[in-house]
Amino acid sequence: MNANPKFTNRLIEETSPYLLQHAHNPVDWVAWSSTLFAEAQKNNKPILLSIGYSACHWCHVMERESFEDETVAAYMNAHFINVKVDREERPDVDHIYMDALQAMTGSGGWPLNIFLLPNGKPFFGGTYFPPRTIPQRASWLDVLKGVSEAYTNNYEKINNQAEQLTQHLLDKNIIHQPASLASASVSENEENSLPTKEEVEIIGNRILQNADTMWGGFGSAPKFPQTFCLQMLFRNFKMNGNESCMVHAIRSIDKMIQGGLYDHLGGGFARYSTDAQWQAPHFEKMLYDNALLIGLMAEAYQITQKETYVYIIKQTVSFLKRELSNQQGAYYAALDADSEGVEGKFYTWSYDEIEQLLDPSLFTEFCNYYQVTKNGNWEHTNILWTTEALEKSITSEFINAKNILFNHRSKRIRPALDYKIILSWNCLLITALCKAYAAIGDEEYKQAAIDAIVWVENNFSDKDQEHLFHTNTNGVKKSFAFLDDYGALIQSYIHLQEITGDTNYLHKAEKWMGYVQTHFIDEEGVFFYYTAQYQSDVIVRQKDTYDGAQPSGNAMICMSLYYLGHVFDRVSWVSQSEQMIHQMHKLIIQYPSSFSYWGQCFSWMAADSIELVAIGPKVHNSLKKVLSGFQPHKMLIFSTKEDPSLASTIGKYSVDNQYHICINKTCLPANGNLDDILALF
Repeated sequence: MNANPKFTNRLIEETSPYLLQHAHNPVDWVAWSSTLFAEAQKNNKPILLSIGYSACHWCHVMERESFEDETVAAYMNAHFINVKVDREERPDVDHIYMDALQAMTGSGGWPLNIFLLPNGKPFFGGTYFPPRTIPQRASWLDVLKGVSEAYTNNYEKINNQAEQLTQHLLDKNIIHQPASLASASVSENEENSLPTKEEVEIIGNRILQNADTMWGGFGSAPKFPQTFCLQMLFRNFKMNGNESCMVHAIRSIDKMIQGGLYDHLGGGFARYSTDAQWQAPHFEKMLYDNALLIGLMAEAYQITQKETYVYIIKQTVSFLKRELSNQQGAYYAALDADSEGVEGKFYTWSYDEIEQLLDPSLFTEFCNYYQVTKNGNWEHTNILWTTEALEKSITSEFINAKNILFNHRSKRIRPALDYKIILSWNCLLITALCKAYAAIGDEEYKQAAIDAIVWVENNFSDKDQEHLFHTNTNGVKKSFAFLDDYGALIQSYIHLQEITGDTNYLHKAEKWMGYVQTHFIDEEGVFFYYTAQYQSDVIVRQKDTYDGAQPSGNAMICMSLYYLGHVFDRVSWVSQSEQMIHQMHKLIIQYPSSFSYWGQCFSWMAADSIELVAIGPKVHNSLKKVLSGFQPHKMLIFSTKEDPSLASTIGKYSVDNQYHICINKTCLPANGNLDDILALF
């Protein structure tokens, strides 16, 4: 955004790129703080809380139209305490008030503009409001005036509304079972049993009920990748041999790669598609989306051995290292959708521009393949996308042509970079890099994962290494880490151990799991709050279970409790993970698309339990071969040395260069032939 030197508000002291974008608005913005409610109560003003993020297109639009307008700003300053929040810096605040908005309106999105009483309880809100009234949407100034008048003249009514909404937020912490599954046909024994392969098949088929069999993915526009649903289809295929699940997952991946969702020149994926064909993306590129899609591509390659997926992984990792890396091991949050104030301008092309750059012998074929026309295929310009076979796009001729366009594009004015470094997103990428290494065996991915975890360990903890922070922006650490930060970190340690054989990673995972048990556990001792017990600047502590664009923190912790409980022989951890799945059981089966990361843990408990241990330099050298196959339900420890503290697995064995496998807690005789072992998988 253009800075206006005429105005400077208190956001100038912040580090978040999104907050700094608003530091020169005439609105007297303040950041979220522990003193916020006291200030509002002292001034007896309602709070206007506006939440967005730096790559949000409509956030930029509303800023230009309303927050930079001096008349509008004057009214906001006179009647409200105006608070700006970066949803990626404070996801806890975003979760609370997004839930409140959805309860009020049935929908949500960003920018999230919500009005609070001075004590922080919400009573009214919406998303984008235009500068002038349009059909079925009031202008922003009219909304401000209406809220101010209601606060002055109908306080009792809005106070009641605020109390009801706050109670709704508290009620959401109760895990409700869907009534449609609470039927007499389900016996008590069935309800108390562990997940079954038959139920995994039900989950897979229910996910397919919403499948778009023409264009892949699920539902219609807007269309998100829904990575966890596709991974769940892979798991059902592995467990039950359901070919329909595998076919649709691969169809979806191929269509996403063909579409404009994927950047055919520079690699990497945009956040979602605005149409059902994956042609026109919302052009922002987020670190977490790309991390999750790398992991998905790695699994697709393990199943199909299709070289196109190796190319896509390579290009996407190259994009991350080139455009989101701090060059020291960590990765920034996102790239904006806009450049020069226009959405997608950096990524789109005119017909004439391509004609000037490419050799005539290839130009027509290239344009036909990528749907480029003189009039444009999207808003009078062209997005590169295709409906033809993917293999053509990785021929040497096409790669050379794409490199020419990429080099030309690199000279354009670039989208803004959100240079926050977020703990959970980096850990999701570490796990993805581990999966890429497992599938492909490229040492670059393993080293990138190790470099990233070293940076995380050195730059996200407090000076005494007693707790972690959620963000690090230009060296400034902010916000206590949340449940999904710890959940993603613990999972990254588990995956790092599997690809390196270094059991120190398991001990680090165990340490932080103990920390989570101490500071995040709920009163029943089963689930976990999103915020730690020592965080005091939010009106409620929430228990998030829903799998959205990122996995639920509770789901990640559940998966790791199950794994670490077996590895360290902690029966209570295994039991707790099974209790979590038991309480989520019906939700996972009834609404698998909303709980598909939970579904992966569900499938693990339903699968044959496979623990494979090998100790010694000879067997350690065979690790790549073990990793290369699609085995999502295995527990793997390949180490060069003994570790007696891992009592249930590796601690049983000395350095003997043998393979020790246990299936469903029945251990087979040691075997020195890896092929014999792999035949059991």
